[in-house]
Amino acid sequence: MSGHLALVGGGEFTEGCTFDAGLVQASGGAEVLVVPTAAAYEHPQRLVERAVSWFDQLGVKATGLDLLARPDASDPAVVDALAASRFTYLVGGSPLHLRSVIKDSPAWDAISSAWAGGGVLAGSAAGAMVLCDPMVDPRGGAFTLGLGLLPGVAVIPAHDHWSEDAAHRTRQMSPAALVLAGIDERTALIRDPEGTWSAEGAGDVVVFVGGEPADLTALPS
Repeated sequence: MSGHLALVGGGEFTEGCTFDAGLVQASGGAEVLVVPTAAAYEHPQRLVERAVSWFDQLGVKATGLDLLARPDASDPAVVDALAASRFTYLVGGSPLHLRSVIKDSPAWDAISSAWAGGGVLAGSAAGAMVLCDPMVDPRGGAFTLGLGLLPGVAVIPAHDHWSEDAAHRTRQMSPAALVLAGIDERTALIRDPEGTWSAEGAGDVVVFVGGEPADLTALPS
């Protein structure tokens, strides 16, 4: 049975992210592995440092993983760390870079296997977008390939900051059966091991199917 999955709308490791304490507890571990791949060109160490400070307040250790470029995704030390992780957190940044680095790689196999084995997997903004398939393309709001952990689902992160025109355009382009989730910053859409979805944090989650309003029950179990 897979572990908890958290799709975060952005603003990770800041006040209002009340869900992180529950995810730490669900992991059963004492460490969070922070994967800053998506922020490789945006001072990734700053996000890692913020994560260290944030999780220290929750009584657990956070460690950054040096997975920034495609060769790193085959590094045995990186792959072993991901395979052993009980709580892996993919930070925000560029979903296209994150996808290019880990798609069809030993690192991705380790991430997905750790989650399938009961570990906690969280992705914020880019990290949430890329776990889905299709993935919302940040260059124009259309759809492109994701990693496919959640087929038939797509995420609009920081939905509270998207213009209504942009969100409407993405909804209009949604395939008929696609479940599209708009997730506010500092907010998580969480799937538990039984396949039940819930929303927690400072903001809201809205769901559409084929571009039309729906609710959390539309998400695949």
